[in-house]
Amino acid sequence: MLSRRQLISSAAVSIGFLGARRLFAAMPSTQPAFSAGYGPLIPDPAGQIDLPAGFSYHIFSRTGQVMDDTLRVPGMHDGMAAFAGPDGSTLLVRNHELSADLGANDAFGVNKELLSRISPGKFYDFGYGKGCPGGTTTLVYNTRERMLERHFLSLAGTLRNCAGGPTPWGSWVTCEETVVRANSKDYEKDHGYNFEVPATAEISLAEPVALRAMGRFNHEAIAVDANSGIVYQTEDRHEGLIYRYIPVEKGNLAAGGRLQALRARDKKSLDTRSWEAARTMEPGEAIVVDWVDMEDIDSPTDELRLWGFYAKGCARFARGEGMWTGADGIYFACTNGGTRKQGQIFRYTPSPHEGTDAEREHPGKLELFIEPNDSDLMQNADNLTISPAGHVVFSEDGAGDNFLRGITPGGEIYTIARNAMNNSELAGCCFSPDGTTLFVNIQNPGLTVAIFGPWGS
Repeated sequence: MLSRRQLISSAAVSIGFLGARRLFAAMPSTQPAFSAGYGPLIPDPAGQIDLPAGFSYHIFSRTGQVMDDTLRVPGMHDGMAAFAGPDGSTLLVRNHELSADLGANDAFGVNKELLSRISPGKFYDFGYGKGCPGGTTTLVYNTRERMLERHFLSLAGTLRNCAGGPTPWGSWVTCEETVVRANSKDYEKDHGYNFEVPATAEISLAEPVALRAMGRFNHEAIAVDANSGIVYQTEDRHEGLIYRYIPVEKGNLAAGGRLQALRARDKKSLDTRSWEAARTMEPGEAIVVDWVDMEDIDSPTDELRLWGFYAKGCARFARGEGMWTGADGIYFACTNGGTRKQGQIFRYTPSPHEGTDAEREHPGKLELFIEPNDSDLMQNADNLTISPAGHVVFSEDGAGDNFLRGITPGGEIYTIARNAMNNSELAGCCFSPDGTTLFVNIQNPGLTVAIFGPWGS
C-alpha cells in the first residue's frame, strides 16, 4: 500500500504559477487538480523504478561490472551529463563520489589488483601507490537500440567527484567535493579542485589537470554561459557562496582566469537560507547582483566562503548543489534552503554585458525561483537539468523516498519517477541530445538508468 507521501507524489502536483512561488505551510488534505506532467506513477512490479504510463526504463553499468578497459565500474554514481556521440550515440560522462575509505568500490578491484593497468602519471594523485579512488567514467549509449555499447574510466586519482557540468565545447567539468590536504598517509596532493574531461567515445584517460584558478573549496556543480564563456559554480556548504570564473581565454579553462563571488547590490551579506532570521527573499523576487573579486583562492585553511561573506559582503546559500544552463538563465539548487530546509531553486539571469565593465549599468539578477517548503513537492533538491520542453528537472536526496520531479516555467511541480529500489539518492539527471531519453543514477548500489517516454509531449 502506498503511503500518503507516495499517493500525493504519484501524480503531477500543480500548485499554479502564484502557488509555486508562494510560501505555504502544508499540502491540502485532498489532491489538487493538475495540468502539468505525465500522470500518476505506476508501481513497478520489479520494484526498481516507478514511472507514469507509457514510460519504460533500462538499468546498466552497475558497480563492479567489468568495463571495456578491463577495469571495474566504480561505485557511488553521482553527477553526469550527456553529449552527442558518433553515429547518433549518446556519450555520458559520469562522476563517482569516492574517497579513500571507500576504495573497495573503485575501478581497481577490492585489493587494488588492477591498479598496475594504469600508469601512475595518469592519476592526479597516486596516493602513495594506492591510487585515489575518485574520478569519472564515460559511457557510450545507443538510444535507438536502448543498449550500452561501451564504458571505461576517463579520469583517475581525484576524490569525491560529486557533480559538475557540461561545457559548450564538448567536455565535462568534474568537481571535487572535498578540501583535504596532502598528508603522509593517503594523499600526495591537495584536493578541492575542478578537472576537465573531454567527452569522447575512444577509450582514454583525460590528463588530470587541476583547474586551480577556479578556486579550491567544497565544489559541487558548474554551469557555463555560452555567450560569455563564464563558468558559474556552487559550493556545498551550509554557508556556501556562488562563484563565477571569468577565463582569460573563452573555452580554455586551464589558461587561467579571475574568480569572483555573488553579492546582492543593495543587501550586503545577504542570507538567502531563511533559516532563523526574517525572510530576505520572497519566491518570485529578483534582486540586482554585483560580483566581487576573491583573493587567496587556494584557501589553505578553507575559509574562502567565510571571508567572502564577512569581509566582502557576499550572499550566503544553503548547500549549493546542482546547476544547469537554461534558455533564460542559470538555475541552481540549494538542497536544504528554505524555512523548512526542504530545498530552494534559484535562477540567475546574466547581464547582456556579463563580465565586462558595462554590467555595472546593466547588472545580472538573482531570483528565488521556487521554495515550496513541503517534502511532498521537494525533498532536498540535488542535481538538476533542463528538459527538452524547457522544464527544470531535479533529483532528490532526502531521508525517505526519493523522486525525480519537474517544474514548468510557470512554477507547476510534477513527479516523473520514484526510486522504488531503496532510499538512495538519485543523481546525475540529464537528457540525451536527441531528447528521447532521460538518464539518472541511483547512487547506491551504484547504477545508471535510462528512462524512455514521450518527453516532448
